[in-house]
Amino acid sequence: MVIVMREGASKKEIEELVALLHEVGAEAHISQGEFRTVIGVIGDRERVMQMPLEAYPGVEKVVAIMKPYKLVSREFREEPTVINIRDAVIGGGHFSIIAGPCSVESEEQVMQAARAAKSGGAELFRGGAFKPRSSPYSFQGLAEDGLKMLAAARDETGLPVVTEVLDVRDIELVSRYADVLQVGARNMQNFLMLRELGFSEMPILLKRGMSATIEEWLMAAEYILKEGNKKVILCERGIRTFETATRNTLDISSIPIVKGLSHLPIFVDPSHATGVRELVPPLCRAALAVGADGVMVEIHPNPREALCDGSQSLTIDGFGLMMDDLRGLAEYLGRQ
Repeated sequence: MVIVMREGASKKEIEELVALLHEVGAEAHISQGEFRTVIGVIGDRERVMQMPLEAYPGVEKVVAIMKPYKLVSREFREEPTVINIRDAVIGGGHFSIIAGPCSVESEEQVMQAARAAKSGGAELFRGGAFKPRSSPYSFQGLAEDGLKMLAAARDETGLPVVTEVLDVRDIELVSRYADVLQVGARNMQNFLMLRELGFSEMPILLKRGMSATIEEWLMAAEYILKEGNKKVILCERGIRTFETATRNTLDISSIPIVKGLSHLPIFVDPSHATGVRELVPPLCRAALAVGADGVMVEIHPNPREALCDGSQSLTIDGFGLMMDDLRGLAEYLGRQ
């Protein structure tokens, strides 16, 4: 359930209510809004319901949440979550671009891609140092050497780095170099990792699993928020369907659905959704039109020589053209 405090409720009233909730074994998660404080309550429903909560000083109303996820819900927090990552702003009506190569291959490749991302207007730089591959014989990434290259690219361009963490044992290592930790589709329900990331102060980019429902996706985010980390960015990257024309099927409808259910910002990854370079620009425009908070796209200085996913990577020139189109559409839609 959610307890909505009256406007102007004192700090003492809030602290006393939280202490009473703790006495009955409930967890209290506080969300400070512009005008009101909301307390998300997780615990034994029967014991909590027996408390005359609406009679306590400072309480305006009590709202029961029937959904299995609580902290990510709109009932818990009406205002959209805004996450600041260095100079980049995620959410709050701003449309952000994350761009970079699928995998880190060399210093020259990373620097070329980072400079192109910066000049094209991207606000964050992505690159994989650890690569989850379907085949154990495929390129698996450069590990810490790749992380060092990403950090060097950030030092030169100023773009915050987004990179994937594959194993709970690597969280500390990746956090030393990155600004955003990505949880890939295959790890969306790695609950041990999600809990550990909940104790982290790093922003988390949580991709939707290829066979996950929207509710399962939001429940995965709930694991992270429950442990205290509220800096979660959702990312729709396509789901597995019967269709074979694209690698996955981009569920563009998930954007407005999630916007209605959750306060968390949501991105779209059309590169992994389709696996087809030519489909990336129109689907980025679609993401902007339906209200996404941003897109994450793959770019490469020479896609034909890419060690991973070259067929879905935009060329440097192609990225620039797409960004020009997005600026025009954003202006028409009144978005930043």
